[in-house]
Amino acid sequence: MTKGINSRQKGARGEREWRDRLIAHGYDARRGQQFSGGPDSPDVVCSLPFHFEVKRVEKLNIENAVTQSEGECGDKMPVVAHKKNRGQWLVTMPERVFFSLLKDKEKVYEANQGTLRQEDKHRQRAG
Repeated sequence: MTKGINSRQKGARGEREWRDRLIAHGYDARRGQQFSGGPDSPDVVCSLPFHFEVKRVEKLNIENAVTQSEGECGDKMPVVAHKKNRGQWLVTMPERVFFSLLKDKEKVYEANQGTLRQEDKHRQRAG
């Protein structure tokens, strides 16, 4: 029984730590409702388009954690934030989520490049 309580406490501690990391980077975040898994109860709720499954364990079956996040994510992107004792936070996501993020980043980059090209043309005309 003590092991189960310690495990839950460690999980809650990990959720608070991940929430605090998000806040430190400028995002609003809070711990989710812990009564059931699903789109309405991620481990950490945030304005980002991610469903966060948070794991604070020494031995993590990452495949199971990603599958859990995918099964509960609803219309958000599944992400597993995980950390070992004295380790750094790592973020794992399915390949489709990773490439979706890259594609979105490319669109922003291309849009910004277009803006920069327009500004360069305007400067050349003015100069």
